[in-house]
Amino acid sequence: MKQQKIRNVAIIAHVDHGKTTLVDQLFQQSGMFRENQAVAERLMDSMDLEKERGITITSKNGSFIFNDCFINIVDTPGHADFGGQVERVLRMADGALLLVDAQEGPMPQTYFVLKKALATGMPIIVVINKIDKPAARCEWVVDQVFDLFVKLNAPDDILDFPVVYASAKEGYARYDLKSDNMTMEPISQLIVDHIPAPGGSEDAPLQMQVNTIDYSPYLGRLGIGKVVNGILRTNKDVAVVKRDGAIVPTKITKIFRFEGNEKVACDEAGVGAIVAVAGLDDVTVGVTFTDVDNPTPLPIVEIDPPTLAMNFIPNDSPFAGLEGKFVTSRHIEARLAKETLADVALHVEPLTDAVGYRVAGRGELHLSILIERMRREGFEFQVTRPQVIMKKIDGTLQEPYEELTIDVDEQFQGAVIEKLGVLKGQMLEMGTHNEMTRLVYKIPTRGLLGFRSRFMTDTKGMGIMNYVFSEYGPYAGDIINRQNGVMIAKENCTTVAYALFNLQERGRMFLNAGENVYVGQIVGENCRSEDMVVNPAKGKKLTNMRASGSDEAVVLTPVAPMSLEDCIAYINDDELVEVTPKSIRLRKIRAPKR
Repeated sequence: MKQQKIRNVAIIAHVDHGKTTLVDQLFQQSGMFRENQAVAERLMDSMDLEKERGITITSKNGSFIFNDCFINIVDTPGHADFGGQVERVLRMADGALLLVDAQEGPMPQTYFVLKKALATGMPIIVVINKIDKPAARCEWVVDQVFDLFVKLNAPDDILDFPVVYASAKEGYARYDLKSDNMTMEPISQLIVDHIPAPGGSEDAPLQMQVNTIDYSPYLGRLGIGKVVNGILRTNKDVAVVKRDGAIVPTKITKIFRFEGNEKVACDEAGVGAIVAVAGLDDVTVGVTFTDVDNPTPLPIVEIDPPTLAMNFIPNDSPFAGLEGKFVTSRHIEARLAKETLADVALHVEPLTDAVGYRVAGRGELHLSILIERMRREGFEFQVTRPQVIMKKIDGTLQEPYEELTIDVDEQFQGAVIEKLGVLKGQMLEMGTHNEMTRLVYKIPTRGLLGFRSRFMTDTKGMGIMNYVFSEYGPYAGDIINRQNGVMIAKENCTTVAYALFNLQERGRMFLNAGENVYVGQIVGENCRSEDMVVNPAKGKKLTNMRASGSDEAVVLTPVAPMSLEDCIAYINDDELVEVTPKSIRLRKIRAPKR
């Protein structure tokens, strides 16, 4: 493919604004599938977790052909917790599609990813998606996007951005809201017209930096990146410049280009091509494939530091080893080491005072996705309560702050404002539109740990909250995230309905009848602030005397299952989350004395 016919474009958006659905439609309408071919929804979401949660977790690559132009699509994660990937994959793009919901407008995660894109100076095409929504307000959204560009100090040429209106779900895009066009052609045409062809020279020394990692069961680790200069050929000797500056000779054994959402082998790749390369077993993000005789590495991309850390330790509960396949500290160490090769935003170091590892990441979602992936792979381990990473700046203790944006019905705003005040939140903005209030807060990261579940309860599930890292600021003082104590099982037993029926008067239960528990396991939440040791297996005493009320039916309040994120956010410093392929349990670090 000629260099001038290549377009490399990244798609950036907030979570659930329709990125992956839009890519589906671009692929399908390009004619890359047969009419009778079965095509799965959300083609670029290859992980089970992505399909279940409806979010993009790892960056993906794909391509389609439009009017003899080869368009490479880079699908970026929409959540700031995976921003370490966004910073890297934008290196492969020469322009970006900014996707914004026609009702919600630009959200905090949009701000985060757009800021990274504008820092590269790439042109932006704005796509107002979901215009088929009854509450769509397209003109207001365009004004909000313009204000966001101004706030981010975008240069004048980028401020004059083209706008296209679309419904990815229905499969059409339009330059004008009054148009009756029913295809996605306007978006493809804008990409060809407004995104420049990749720069670089095929006569210069080879340069290709690895921005993401993939894995092949036959070839091992694959490095994915854009050929910036030179020509990449199979069976040719190249030099690999690692992150620490070391130069390692190797040979390119396979090159894959992306056609649709699949990889196709090829013999060479020229300037501007985005390819996957096999040839180095321990390839990592940030290394540069370059010329052997004239090694010229590309600069390493700077990654924002982690703000949250938690300990991963081997499981030592009475149920240890019953459900997991990989249970030792060596298993955990090897898995975390493998993850750090692909995710440079993740930091892992061994604990000095215990067996286990301190894992630092960008946020709760970043770490909980890793934990969920590990348990699905057969790992069994325990994790501690997340701790924010403090810093000493100019001799003063400082902590990370988040910018929190909340959309909530007017009737619930009082309860939300009250809670955020207790959590040391500082209100920055407040506005009301169509009986919905938008609140913008600056709040310590510590204050948001466990806040989501209480927020959803206070707003009856109708509130929307999103947050993004803001800056490090002065330590805000003590914050109490959980007011209530817990109910702790006094012995190894099986829960009984009669016992749970009596205990539910004391608080909220986490377990149903007939579940095996062990001494020290948390079975419920106490309505008071102190912890309470209970016997969830206490049965009803049998007697041959009949009395009024002795045969009343035992009716248990339904138990709402707690997700992994709920459990991680719930625990205190003296508690752990036990994670196995089959179960997620809460427990005390030290069992109560009998």
